[in-house]
Amino acid sequence: MEIVVVHAASGKELARLNNLSASSTILDVKKTFHKHGKKVALHRQAFRTEPKGRTLNDNEVLKSLQLSSGSTLYFKDLGPQVGWKTVFLVEYAGPLVVYLAIYWFQPRFLYGRLHADPRFPITTIAAGCWTLHYTKRLLETLFVHRFSHATMPLSNIFKNCGYYWGFAAFIAYYVNHPLYTNPANELQMKLGFLGFMLCEVGNLSIHVALRNLRPAGSTERKIPVATWNPFTSLFNFVSCPNYTYEIGAWASFTVMTQCGAGTYSYNL
Repeated sequence: MEIVVVHAASGKELARLNNLSASSTILDVKKTFHKHGKKVALHRQAFRTEPKGRTLNDNEVLKSLQLSSGSTLYFKDLGPQVGWKTVFLVEYAGPLVVYLAIYWFQPRFLYGRLHADPRFPITTIAAGCWTLHYTKRLLETLFVHRFSHATMPLSNIFKNCGYYWGFAAFIAYYVNHPLYTNPANELQMKLGFLGFMLCEVGNLSIHVALRNLRPAGSTERKIPVATWNPFTSLFNFVSCPNYTYEIGAWASFTVMTQCGAGTYSYNL
């Protein structure tokens, strides 16, 4: 079976791929195209049945796409790619470093000659909560999350890091400001801290539940339902309770610190 590969934008014929069969998948097409001498990494390749059609999934079979010998597939180079796990690690490590650097050093270029010593207890508690949150995210990236796609465009790492790193500095600037003062109501701080911790546990619980829905090495997706874990009961009310807990965590952080930068930044 022969498949003709044509460039989606220019219409130029790039290759004629043989040694394929009706049961071959798009992943087989990518491997054959790579071996044909077109040194384009598998993750950069995208194939379509129409020049501006949808990108075909790797597990789709040629026969199911109604392709036969002599049929045409349209190729697009997705450009430089980077692994999802790499992006997550970089974008989550940055806020941890940025926030703690401002917390510890209170840099003069931000605050001039102002310096808070000693600090208010809530400032240290907030730094601990921040550290817990992003350490959890890093560990989830390494040991919990299962990604349906191996890579994303390299440009995404700059956009994602710009958001996470920038707003980490924005929040840290206000919460660690030398003129920052404790909320007057101690009960407010305790309730905010309790809400933050409960939402962090809830967020982790949802991530674990979602992970268990996808067998290792697959892209299978199942409809999530509540499990024995009471924190997963939100699946009965919303589709993505991990985001519900995320918003709850930052709303609680705002209540605890009486600084609106946290919730404002996340909701953006």
